[in-house]
Amino acid sequence: MINDLNEIILQEIKALEGLLECLDKQHEHIAKSEVFKLEAVVKEIEANNKEIAKWEMKRRNITKGQPIGKIVEELKDETLENNYRKIRRLVEELKVQKETNEILIKQGLGYTNRMLQLLNPDRQPKTYGAYGKMRR
Repeated sequence: MINDLNEIILQEIKALEGLLECLDKQHEHIAKSEVFKLEAVVKEIEANNKEIAKWEMKRRNITKGQPIGKIVEELKDETLENNYRKIRRLVEELKVQKETNEILIKQGLGYTNRMLQLLNPDRQPKTYGAYGKMRR
């Protein structure tokens, strides 16, 4: 069981590293405003997510749904512990990169919307209502 679990975790690490590379590419394209290249990266991210899900399902079949941290603690295998730490570190890096990319995308959208508002202002006449408040 230890060898099978270790092999699956190693495959999961490879898949997570691939996803991290894709997120780095996405960050690069966001920074350079390369929209069309950004679309291609989305497909790569989806493929990597499917790969990770496949390995995760295999791991869950072996561990019978028990948390991996508990199993690693019980088995007390050094290589398994190191790989588990590596996978946790990778997941944290992925979270940070994903959040960074999301923030950059939201900032870009906010900037674009603001520019569109400046270029195409509200065409309604600004008038006062019966109570002296401006209608919009």
